[in-house]
Amino acid sequence: QVQLVESGGGLVQAGDSLRLSCAASRRTFSLYAMGWFRQAPGKEREFVAAINWSGGSTYYADFVKGRFTISRDSAKNTVYLQMNSLSPEDTAVYYCAADKFGRGHQYVGEYDYWGKGTQVTVSS
Repeated sequence: QVQLVESGGGLVQAGDSLRLSCAASRRTFSLYAMGWFRQAPGKEREFVAAINWSGGSTYYADFVKGRFTISRDSAKNTVYLQMNSLSPEDTAVYYCAADKFGRGHQYVGEYDYWGKGTQVTVSS
């Protein structure tokens, strides 16, 4: 079992930046692909970004390309999501997830472990 704990969310204004962090409880984290998803009120959970087990491959949803960057620090068992140029449309609960098979795809069903989420609210 892997516990994931997100942090770094908050209330910001449009155009601001935030960096989300996700700390994993196990050193085997380094073998897992990691993803960030988000869910806005009344909407389905959607893919944001993913990074494979080595950090050598990243994948982004079209709506965040050029604004968000996913990275990982295996020594700290932590994955990050740097979010720049935030807009009110980015308001959602952001979830970190781990894929034990190391794939790093955009499919919710491929992720085995999930954090509880961190709220990001962007005001206009």
